[in-house]
Amino acid sequence: MAQQLHSSPFLRPFFLKTPVSVASPRRQRRHTLPASEFRNLTPQDAISVFEIEREAFVSVSGECPLTLEEVLGFLGQCPELSLGWFEEGQLVAFIIGSGWDKERLAQEAMSTHVGDTASVHIHVLSVHRHCRQQGKGSILLWRYLQYLRCQPGLRRALLVCEEFLVPFYVKAGFKEKGPSAVSVGSLTFIEMEYPLGGLAFARRNSGC
Repeated sequence: MAQQLHSSPFLRPFFLKTPVSVASPRRQRRHTLPASEFRNLTPQDAISVFEIEREAFVSVSGECPLTLEEVLGFLGQCPELSLGWFEEGQLVAFIIGSGWDKERLAQEAMSTHVGDTASVHIHVLSVHRHCRQQGKGSILLWRYLQYLRCQPGLRRALLVCEEFLVPFYVKAGFKEKGPSAVSVGSLTFIEMEYPLGGLAFARRNSGC
């Protein structure tokens, strides 16, 4: 399932235009990193991932979707199912997924990766606090789903979310599957599903 980063057009770095307020190129700081880059995450990114996740979720619900150990585990087992958005080398948003082999998500899916399956379980999508309310979550999710479409054998993406987030995922193309068997503490969830095109989509799009 894993592919090199450059194999998908949705993970290629892109460069932001120089702000018009900059008077002279000679006054610009020389950059050695892409202004904005999408790439698969690695275990070396785990601390940055967990810090963003902890700030985003603990203050709201008191729970993190993934512990640091689970982040390290998924980024070690299935880094090709993750995606990070970096600006000048700093992580600003990320998604972590893993493989799943049953029709519906179960409690064990929260900490399990099943290889060589047709389903991806999206565990968490999070944006750094300084980059929220800018549409980055929607952009990252769209790029991630298009990236998954280019992965041979994948047929769907699954996730669970709180009810107030259902409209966000419906807008992205997910469909409700009903109440989920998964719970975290006192929180209950709705299960959502997104169909992927798999190989058929890849054949129609030469960039995949």
